Amino acid sequence: MNSRAYFYLGITSLFWGGNSVAGKLAVGHISPMMLTTLRWSVALAVILALMTPQIRRDWEKIRQHWLQLLAYGAVGFTLFNAFLYSAVKYTTAINAVILQAGIPMLIFLFNFALFRTRASVAQAIGFTVTLIGVLTTASHGDFASLLRLQLNFGDALMILACIVYAVYTVTLRWKPAIHWQSFIAVPAFGALISSIPLLLWEAGSGGLILPDATGWTIVLYAAIFPSLMSQVLYVRGVEMIGPNRAGLFINAIPVFGTLLSVLLVGETFHLFHLVAMLLVLGGIAIAERGRPKPPK
Repeated sequence: MNSRAYFYLGITSLFWGGNSVAGKLAVGHISPMMLTTLRWSVALAVILALMTPQIRRDWEKIRQHWLQLLAYGAVGFTLFNAFLYSAVKYTTAINAVILQAGIPMLIFLFNFALFRTRASVAQAIGFTVTLIGVLTTASHGDFASLLRLQLNFGDALMILACIVYAVYTVTLRWKPAIHWQSFIAVPAFGALISSIPLLLWEAGSGGLILPDATGWTIVLYAAIFPSLMSQVLYVRGVEMIGPNRAGLFINAIPVFGTLLSVLLVGETFHLFHLVAMLLVLGGIAIAERGRPKPPK
C-alpha cells in the first residue's frame, strides 16, 4: 500500500509542479479568475461525460453530504488556485516556492492542535531536510539571497493559499465513504460555482483577460492534470498514509516545477537543482522510515 501511495503522491506533485509553471506562463494570456473558472468548467464537462453512471449510483450519499462535498471544492479547489494564480502576478517565483514549502508544517500544526496527532523525531528531521532542499532550489544555492527577500501583497496571497490547502488536507479525514468518482465530481461542481463570483469581481475590477491560444492550452492542462488526476490521486494518498505523511510530498512540487521549467521554458539545470532533489527525496524517506507506528 505504501509504495502505491508514494506513486500516487509523486505523480500528484509532478502535475502540481506543472500547475505552478502554468500559472506563471498564464500571465498576460488569461486572467487568474478566468483560468480558475474555465479549468473547472472543462474538468466538470469531462467528469459528467465519463462518471455520470457512478454519480447516479451514489446519489443518495451525495444528497446526505452535499454541503460538505461542495465545501471541499470551494476551499481546496477554488480558493487555493485563485490565491496561487493571483499571487504570481505580484510576487517572485522564489517567494512563492518558499511559502508553499510551509504547507506540510501547517498540516502538522493543525493536526496537533485539533487532534493531538504527534510527529515523530524522524518526521521532524525529515521535514527539515526537505525544507532545506526547497530552500536550496528557491535560493539557487545561495542561502544569503533569502535574507534579501521582501514580503509583498503576493506573498500574503500565497500565505492564504497555504493555509487554505492545509485546512483542506486535514479535513479530508471527515470525507464520507463514497466512490472516488463521485467524490471528485461534487467538489468540482462546488469549485465551479464558487469561482463564478470571483470571476464577476475580476470583470468588474477591469482585470478580466480572455484566453488566447496559449491561455486555452493552459486551461486544458490545468483542467485535466492538476484539477482531475492530481486531486483524485492526492485524496487516495491521504486515505492510504494519512495527512501528515502525504503532506510532506508537497515539498516535491518546487523540485518538479524546476525540472519542468528547464524542459518547457528552457531554463538551465544547475548542480544545486540536483542537490535539492536529493535533499527533498531523502527527507521524505527519513520521515517515512521513522513515522510513528500504529498501535497494535
